[in-house]
Amino acid sequence: MKKIKLLIVDDSALVRKVLGAIFAETPDIEVVGTAPDPYVARDKIKRLDPDVLTLDVEMPRMDGVTFLRNLMRLRPMPVVMV
Repeated sequence: MKKIKLLIVDDSALVRKVLGAIFAETPDIEVVGTAPDPYVARDKIKRLDPDVLTLDVEMPRMDGVTFLRNLMRLRPMPVVMV
């Protein structure tokens, strides 16, 4: 079975590390990358082609809800808001 490719988007380095460690224990999920904000996430989505995102709601450069709205117009995908 193909692993689910996950991108973790959160401005907190600690949260990115903890979520990465949790998902690393899940055999069906591969963490393909992390991003500290939506602008970095946008580039990584293009490059890494994740199947699903975890997305922080509040981030300094752009909030998660605004990013989600833009993402769904351009590249719909499953997103888990954290």
